Formats: sequence, structure tokens, C-alpha cells
Amino acid sequence: MIVAGAKGLAKELLEIFFQRNAFTNLYFFDNLSKDVPEKLFNQFLVIRSFDRAQEIFKQIKDTSFCLGLGSPVLRHGLCHQFIEIGGNLASVISPKAEIGQFDTTIGQGCCILPGVVITSSVKIGKGCLLNPNATISHDSILGDFVEISPGVNVTGNCRIGDFCFLGSNSVILPKVKIGKNVVVGAGAVVTKDIPDNCLVVGVPAIVKRKLEPINI
Repeated sequence: MIVAGAKGLAKELLEIFFQRNAFTNLYFFDNLSKDVPEKLFNQFLVIRSFDRAQEIFKQIKDTSFCLGLGSPVLRHGLCHQFIEIGGNLASVISPKAEIGQFDTTIGQGCCILPGVVITSSVKIGKGCLLNPNATISHDSILGDFVEISPGVNVTGNCRIGDFCFLGSNSVILPKVKIGKNVVVGAGAVVTKDIPDNCLVVGVPAIVKRKLEPINI
């Protein structure tokens, strides 16, 4: 597998691979950063181009990749670049996450880190990132490429739109619907529905400013 990324989140995913004893044919990818070593932790080769990534897929006869970086838009863009060279998007789920077994679905290419709790009747979309100790409660739906920061609490029967970013320790109260491309500030408490393309902050959360729509 190729981890698309070689910095912060990618290092956290490496720990999950270690816990699952899944080190065989593991590579990392970073075609932009100049401060990333040739081998991560002197062990795992860092690939520098999509051409080389495509060669690795053929060499190891495994086209799976996961998204080892944050930011909903960046994750989406890198995902499609890897799919264009024949990659197959895979999820990485920590064995220390708790995921409900009743009517809960996890979309393709999600990264779910330790301490995450997902209860029953939850739907998680494609390419989502759930950071440590986040909770997604019953009957809630997350769209595609949503990023949930550490300590976030999405309570029951919530709707979170595509490309949203929920800041650390924010709380989404029951039955609240959040539109697409919404940034929720750290520690905010969202008590009412939020429209598309905006930044909300505070307790209770209010719209601070509008954001440019994502053209994807």
C-alpha cells in the first residue's frame, strides 16, 4: 500500500499499520515537501512522483492507497490523482476505534484513528478523516471528505455536508444539519442548522463569514 502523505497524519497511520502487523510493501508519498527524508524513520521509502507511484503499484502487484494528509479539499484532489494512475482507495481503521455493528456504514477511503466512537445507524461518507477521541452518535450522516478534529462530538441525528471541517472539541447538537464546505471553529457549539460555505464560531455558534464555494 502507498500512504499518500509522509508527514503528520501519515505518521499516525503508520502506528495503525504497526498495530495490525501490516508493514509488508508499505510506501509513503510526498511530491512537494523538501524536508521529508528519502526513507521515513529510515525504513519506509518515500515516493516522489506519480510516475514512480505507478511503477510501485505494478512492482508489488497491489494498487491500494490511503490518504495520509488532512484538509478535505487536499484529500479529495490527491485521491483523484492516485485513481488516475490506477490506484484503489482503501480505508485505514484503528483497532482501538469503537464502531457500531448495527446499521453503520463506513465509506471507501476513510481514516479512523484511535479513540473514535461511532455508534449504531451512522453513515460515514467517502474519504472522511476522524481524528482521535471524536464521537459520531446514532442516526447521524457525514458526507464525503469530511474532516473531524480530535474531541469533536457529533450528537444524534445530525447531518454534516461534504467537505466540512469540524474543529477540535466542537459539539454539534441533536438534529442539527450543516451544509457543504462549512468550517466549525474549535470549541464551537452548533445549536441550529448552518447553510453551505461559511465559517461558524462561538458558543452558541454563529456565522462569522462566508466562504468561497468549492468548485469540484
